[in-house]
Order: sequence, then C-alpha cells, then structure tokens
Amino acid sequence: MDPVSDPAKLKAEATYNAAADHFDDGPLAFWDRYGRLTVQKLSLAPGSAVLDVGCGSGASAIPAAIDVGPRGRVIGIDLAERLLTIARSKSLAQHLHNVEFRRADMTALSYPDASFDAVISVFSLFFVADMVAEIRELWRVLRPGGKLAITTWGPRMFEPGSEAFWSAVKEFRPDLVATVSPWERITRPDALRQLLSESGISGAEVTSEDGKQRLQSVEDWWTIVLGSGYRWTVEQMSEGERAGVKAANLKKLRESGTTSVETNVICAIARKI
Repeated sequence: MDPVSDPAKLKAEATYNAAADHFDDGPLAFWDRYGRLTVQKLSLAPGSAVLDVGCGSGASAIPAAIDVGPRGRVIGIDLAERLLTIARSKSLAQHLHNVEFRRADMTALSYPDASFDAVISVFSLFFVADMVAEIRELWRVLRPGGKLAITTWGPRMFEPGSEAFWSAVKEFRPDLVATVSPWERITRPDALRQLLSESGISGAEVTSEDGKQRLQSVEDWWTIVLGSGYRWTVEQMSEGERAGVKAANLKKLRESGTTSVETNVICAIARKI
C-alpha cells in the first residue's frame, strides 16, 4: 500500500508537516534530548550502518551519524517531508555526509534482511496499528549482533499541560477530544516488554527515566502543542475556536502555577543473537 493512501498515515504525515514550523523550537528540546539519550544507550561502533525510523528532524539520526563516523552510514526515514527538510539542513550545517533522510513508510521497509547494525525508533512505534508486526519488521532488517532501540513516552506525558489542553478542547470542540492518544498505548515498562516478547524478542533491557521540560512561561506550553502531536487537533478548529482553546488552556496553567511539564520515557535495547 502506498504510504499516503492509509488514513492513519495521512493523518500522521499531515500532523507533523504542520508541526514542523515549531518542532525544533526551544520548548521542544526534549526531542533532541531523548534522541541523544537513545543513541548513547546503543554505544554505536565507528563504521556501523544505522536505520532511524520515524526520524523527524534528525534528533536521533544526527547524533548517530556523529558516533558512527565517516566510515559509517545512517538512514533516517519519515513520512513528513517538512521535517525531513529540516533534518537535511541540520546535517549539512554540521558537515555530516554520512547521513541521508528519505520519505518512506516504516511499516514496509525496502531493505533486505540483516541490512543494519542498529535500528532506532524514538517516539514512533505507537503510531503503528500493529506494533508487534512493526517490531518484527525492524528486527528483520537488523544484523545478528546488532541492537534495536525503542524509546516511547512513559506515564503522565506532558502533564499537567495535556489535561489542561483536553479540558479546553472539550469546552470548545468536544467532538475532537481523543479517547486514547496514540502514545498512551504503551506507557509502562511491562507493556513494552510484553510487546517485545510477542514479537519473539527476549533479553531486552527496558529502563524508565523521569523527566521534565521547563517552561519559561505558560506560552511555552502552547509552543509544545503546536510542535507536537496535538497539532492535528488544533488544525481541525476555526480561528475563533483555536483562540478560545489556547486562552482556556493557558489560563488553567497560570492559575495552577505550572512551570514545567512531565517528559517521562521508557527505553528498550535488544541485541539480536
């Protein structure tokens, strides 16, 4: 199936193409922070071949390209062309010639079996309907001895900002309130371990890390909304509805004295025998 014919993929593509205008803004520094953290956990050897699926603007792919050195190669794939354009500009600015960014569907990889020494998925697995099938696909292209890294959101992602956002959306556009956001499907270490087990992978190291993103002001929270998965909801609103949701959302955060939002993550590293 063509990647742009699936409604879920179309939605993800549209969401992050829209979010590209704020994706790398300061309040969204967590993209780069957890991209680097994931790459550090892999301890990539110079000369390694790496695949980064759902690569966004290069938060994992660029650190990986630095680690593998000029003899290595990194391929980052994503559906959002505007994010890929940003990633290419960033890699060129750092004079990295061993990384390329391609628009491609991570659920149907075009690479032969055992093509890569490491495969990375940071904040992308939960967008796939069949996560077990996706993990098996990532495992397929991994070489024996290679490592798979999966990082996903932990519990209470972006709280208290997220609850305040959905409360405001319910006031102005109750039809847009999500019953379950994609990233809420795997927010516990045991859930990720179970997915890996169902995918036929054993012995993975699964760790959790609590984090926070500091807000210089509550306006920073709205920047996060515009540069993340919440953007799809915002894009469905009229200008008036958008202004109302923003005002109500930020009012609640001001009244509660919010100065940060939670960015808790779960990371799994599995070595292929």
